[in-house]
Amino acid sequence: MNRCELIDRIKSNIGKVIVGRQDTVDLILTALIADGHVLLEDVPGTGKTMAAKAVARSLDLRFSRIQFTPDLLPSDVTGLNYFNQKEGEFVFQRGPVFTQILLADEINRATPRTQSSLLEAMEERQVTIDGETYGLEQPFFVIATQNPVETAGTYPLPDAQLDRFLMQISMGYPDKEEELNILERFEKNNPLDEIQPVCRIEDLMRLKEEALSVFVHPVLKSYLVELVQATRKDHEIVNGVSPRGSLALFRAVRAYALIGGRDYVVPEDIKALAVPVLAHRLTTAHSFGGHTSNREILNRLLSFVPLPTEDWGVRL
Repeated sequence: MNRCELIDRIKSNIGKVIVGRQDTVDLILTALIADGHVLLEDVPGTGKTMAAKAVARSLDLRFSRIQFTPDLLPSDVTGLNYFNQKEGEFVFQRGPVFTQILLADEINRATPRTQSSLLEAMEERQVTIDGETYGLEQPFFVIATQNPVETAGTYPLPDAQLDRFLMQISMGYPDKEEELNILERFEKNNPLDEIQPVCRIEDLMRLKEEALSVFVHPVLKSYLVELVQATRKDHEIVNGVSPRGSLALFRAVRAYALIGGRDYVVPEDIKALAVPVLAHRLTTAHSFGGHTSNREILNRLLSFVPLPTEDWGVRL
């Protein structure tokens, strides 16, 4: 099976549960192939958790879910050493982070201390407990959800945590036709219960390798860097995008091109991913939690940073 057929099968399988929202599905798959993580932020009831489960069940990978609450402890995420009286020694009990796809549901309900327990796992694919380091199995993909309107009892994610997410995206509300389709699809049963894996781990790792070979024209690399540099010079931005953000966008556009059936990147790939990859990395002078204004600022920068014109498939 070639990559286009494989990607179409994954999309079609997820589409049995998620009505519409093809752009959101493409972004989630892009993050997975680019070896990144996704933060789904939206109002309650828009299908964030459903989308995460549909992606997990479409892939033949181990899946764990953590419901983040204020009383959740770091050890509830990573695991802990306990004394086994039968064996007379300390034994390490692995936490739910030792999986391949982790759903961190309502991550902003946990305390900052518990939130930070994911930092090492997300960045370095390892967990350190009592001075002992344990590697995580590959691939390791975090899909976190949070509800922005529920301010009571929540703890905003710190910049360091937000920066670990390759993308921050939203599901949005369905239109009338999509919502009618949702009612019909869920009328008799939950289609999520019927989802079967359509992608093996070998297939996923092959897609990751192929994404690394996607060609990016030097002119487009320059355009990407100019866009990032513009965030550091804008008067409305206190802290612009870091080099980690540049690398994140570079990885993402190659995976996005692969999802689109191309072995080379075009300017539209960068424009499509600039907001979901870069907006949450900005610190602005606007009011608290101003992610909407961050998106507006990036769209403004995209409008005036000159877009180059070349034959993007020509390798120099």
